[in-house]
Amino acid sequence: MKIPATIVTGFLGAGKTTLVRHVLEHAGGRRIAVIVNEFGALGIDGETLKSCGIPGCDDDNIIELANGCLCCTVADDFVPTIEALLNRANPPEHILIETSGLALPKPLLKAFGWPAVRSRVTVDGVIAVVDGPAVAAGRFADDPAAVAQQRAEDASVDHDNPLAEVYEDQLQAADMILLNKTDLLDDAAIAQLRHDILAAVGRGVKLVPTQEGRISPAVLLGLSAAAEDDLASRPSHHDAEDGAHEHDDFESFVVPLGEVETPEALLARLITASETHDILRMKGFVPVRGKPLRLAVQGVGGRFRHQFDQPWPSAEARAGHMVVIGRAGLDRAAISASIQA
Repeated sequence: MKIPATIVTGFLGAGKTTLVRHVLEHAGGRRIAVIVNEFGALGIDGETLKSCGIPGCDDDNIIELANGCLCCTVADDFVPTIEALLNRANPPEHILIETSGLALPKPLLKAFGWPAVRSRVTVDGVIAVVDGPAVAAGRFADDPAAVAQQRAEDASVDHDNPLAEVYEDQLQAADMILLNKTDLLDDAAIAQLRHDILAAVGRGVKLVPTQEGRISPAVLLGLSAAAEDDLASRPSHHDAEDGAHEHDDFESFVVPLGEVETPEALLARLITASETHDILRMKGFVPVRGKPLRLAVQGVGGRFRHQFDQPWPSAEARAGHMVVIGRAGLDRAAISASIQA
């Protein structure tokens, strides 16, 4: 019998890691392995899952792939990782794959057709996690054709926003769409987003409003979609390129941080930096004076969340850092100065 795999996709900060953690917390003893692919050198999301403290969630079952976007490194990273999982003496009963926010799902789906994988694993389903407030605020182009026409007619308009294509590709590949963070939206906004998203997808996909990624694994797992056999119904902007794409429009870097006086002072600096420099995403761990636990910080645009999650391993290890992700051309020196001030 093939081992089912669920691909969790979604734009930066949509809530993918929170969703995966929720599934692990409610796995009911099922052996689940998680593959986490991140954009950037530091495995913040993988570290967050490894420190979850969930019974049965062993570090060995959290595998980080930070060498590049999975859809670009299928042969080098993904297929060998899947084979290693399958060849364990006690292989997982289900595999969760959390893609980076920049990943296009279709090249990854195609990898499940490789001979080394196809006979042993099936894509149970593709889950697209949507950041409801971000989409409601117009972070993505509603009409790519109109944007292209505007660009052609106005020389001052910058090139097409690639984020819109990534977002649409993720929706088009999905078997289920989670409209996340609905607690930050009113009923009218939720209804409008539901209408717009389902109209854009144009096929029978379930859309489920969620908060904090809270959804029963019984709903999320066991879709039996066999998505690797259903590629034709999942169109991509990059089909003509056989899934190839570039990430040169994005960059990430790490800002080292020492001990801060209070979380509030740090968050004020992060919000200012994010809004001033149009940063897409920030995440990291920071030491706070007088606190034995590290402060975990996650930010999307100007919205930040933080919590004390676990003790630092040693006094020497109390060195904080923030991963900053944005469009290429970020003023690294100015951003670092603003955050470290």
